[in-house]
Amino acid sequence: MRVQAVSQPGEIPGRERPDGPPRDSAGVPGARRAAPQHRLPGLLAALCDRLPEDRVVALEQILESATGPDDVRLSRFIAAQSAAGLAHQLTEITRVWRVEAPGVTGAGLALALATTRATPRPRPAQVVISGPLSTSVPARLTSGVAVEVIRSATTSLLIASFAAHGAQDVVAEIRRAVERGVEVDLLLEESTQASAAFTALPEEVRIWHRDGAAGVLHAKLIAADRHTAFLGSANLTDRALSENIELGVLLRDPRLVEPLIEHFRWLLAPENDVMRRA
Repeated sequence: MRVQAVSQPGEIPGRERPDGPPRDSAGVPGARRAAPQHRLPGLLAALCDRLPEDRVVALEQILESATGPDDVRLSRFIAAQSAAGLAHQLTEITRVWRVEAPGVTGAGLALALATTRATPRPRPAQVVISGPLSTSVPARLTSGVAVEVIRSATTSLLIASFAAHGAQDVVAEIRRAVERGVEVDLLLEESTQASAAFTALPEEVRIWHRDGAAGVLHAKLIAADRHTAFLGSANLTDRALSENIELGVLLRDPRLVEPLIEHFRWLLAPENDVMRRA
């Protein structure tokens, strides 16, 4: 027996209600259509996570006057990017912008970037490299990340390196940190004479060596306060910061950074007889 659906007042049988889901000829609700998945918001968020704030602001300024994804000023900005995979990442944003939101102006996209940048959220770990650059894999460059992390410190810097030589940009940034009141601890391997790279720094900088135990200090770490840490294979040498094939990771999650800081602070505690002041 076929059950005849009962129409509501003002309803035409077999037609969907304006305020409800689609219905078949028997009045049975059907599945709603899934909302289209837009990639542009995620791409903008990933870009904000990757770039330091001043670089995002620079892009926002370019976008504010751009007429659309094909604006020549935007194309020139993208072509000028040398960081690994960044030009590819920006090109993909313009491609998706063209497909998903062709009516959105550059000023509209700039506002979206500014909103994303200003919204507190967990920031993912990022790959950091030295050496040959891939054109398509997004990664940060070791030399820039080292300076950026030091620059972000407001109260304390903890830096560990097996070797050190040159690295004048890093040394200069450490000096600026000291001048703004940041407490600096350098944990350096004594057998490599790494401390010689930092002799020009103010005497407030504390230099530490491993205290008479077997093994060496081989860790590489730059940690700002308790919020950001860069760790990887690169020593603080000119070649490691630029030419060598090196790999690291940038952490900006205090839940991950704080245990690292606590471990190194334990190493520096006099009662543990692990490290001594140089």
